Amino acid sequence: MFDSSKATHGRISLGVDGLDEVLHGGLPINRLYLVQGDPGVGKTTLAMQFLLDGVRRSETVLYITLSETKEELTMVAHSHDWDISKIHLVEMASLDGDVRNETENTFFHPSEVELNKTIEILLNEVKRIRPTRIVFDSLSELRLLAETALRYRRQILQLKQFFSGQKITVLLLDDRSGGSNNLHLESIAHGVLDIYRSYPDYGIARRQIKVQKLRGSSFYEGSHDLILRKGGMAVFPRLVAGDHKAKRGTHTLKTGIAGLDQLLGGGVHYGTSTLLMGPSGSGKSTLILHLLEQGAKRGERGLLFIFDETMASVVNRASALKIDIKSHIDSGLIAIRQVDPAELSPGELTHHVRLAVEQENTAIVAIDSINGYMNAMPAEKFLNLQLHELFIYLAHKGVITLAVFTQQGILGTIPSTIDLTYLADSVILFRFFESNGTVCQAISILKKRSGNHERSIRELTITASGLKVGHPLTNMQGVLTGTPSFFREDERSTASQNVESHS
Repeated sequence: MFDSSKATHGRISLGVDGLDEVLHGGLPINRLYLVQGDPGVGKTTLAMQFLLDGVRRSETVLYITLSETKEELTMVAHSHDWDISKIHLVEMASLDGDVRNETENTFFHPSEVELNKTIEILLNEVKRIRPTRIVFDSLSELRLLAETALRYRRQILQLKQFFSGQKITVLLLDDRSGGSNNLHLESIAHGVLDIYRSYPDYGIARRQIKVQKLRGSSFYEGSHDLILRKGGMAVFPRLVAGDHKAKRGTHTLKTGIAGLDQLLGGGVHYGTSTLLMGPSGSGKSTLILHLLEQGAKRGERGLLFIFDETMASVVNRASALKIDIKSHIDSGLIAIRQVDPAELSPGELTHHVRLAVEQENTAIVAIDSINGYMNAMPAEKFLNLQLHELFIYLAHKGVITLAVFTQQGILGTIPSTIDLTYLADSVILFRFFESNGTVCQAISILKKRSGNHERSIRELTITASGLKVGHPLTNMQGVLTGTPSFFREDERSTASQNVESHS
């Protein structure tokens, strides 16, 4: 992942986690940029982080506030535990007296004189302080002073021309109150960052940032999730799997269950994704816990995201089945993170996965369940694209990916609201079926791209001693329907001969 603490030649850091990665190293220095978004999306927070990054680098920085007071900015800083004492601050309120005196003694239109005088005073302050970073917050005040689009554009061009001869990087903040007139402003700026906010039907507001343009520089296009938290803004760059090509050696994780290893053709291969499908309670989550334990026994790290349970219930259930998860959690080989779908964005979850893989050398990543992940999405139509990138990225890193998908229903034909089987390299199917008045469980492998697998259906038993996979259910027909019919040995032989004759 990109390290914003390392200076990039010809670029300047914004001081926001993840944003420099989106910008491929930061903003080209000594240019004028527009940051726009509705009130409350985080423009001021981003601007202050930009200036504080300059303070950390012993630069002189200037915040010109045309709409907020020093007290309001100080309150924002205190909410994040920031010290802004080294940021030079110029308030619009402190300029009002000089501007009004000039306006009252002129034959020109008051708004024109007021705007010109305001710009003149501001530029004089810039010359006096000589900063390397400047923030104008916000342009809506200058737009109101200008009154006309033509006069406003001319003043912005004047600012651009002034700064073009200075070694200063400028952020212009705008709340988009100008409507379509902002297109003129976007054409003037060297780059445009757009921050916007959406409201799902349930849960917290979702914020995203998009780079509309960045002249002479590449960047990651599209929308990137962001959050505002104590300490400032954090951006989670959209995952592009094709940019990650590093691979580990190809090897296999044995499950330690003879029947299951036979079904899987030897075990689960690293660098592949496996989807565990079936109704609730059929053994999917238990198998994931077992595989995490097997990886930990080999000294490999595992990470489990849980959406539908608490950590305590997962640990207690594993302990009851003689699956030793707790000791591996204590040793740090297994990490379990409980996710609230209403609070976490998909970009943030992907960010946590990347940190675990790239910084902690995690070898197994499990998501329980995809249904919970779907609930974290602001729009279901993007689910497949997000999962596809995540699965491919983990494959490039040589990581085993395990994902639970709970299907509706218990017995019979079980429909799925969305088809995810094509995303995974392997699909393990779990089913309930009835046998002699008893509810039993079955397990089978529907596909495996990384090698051969057994095509039989076997009985799965979950007992106090753990998971057991029995022999193939060769004397049953229709196990997947939930109500199979039984074959005698001679009937099964006849049925096999009929199949061969039709072939």
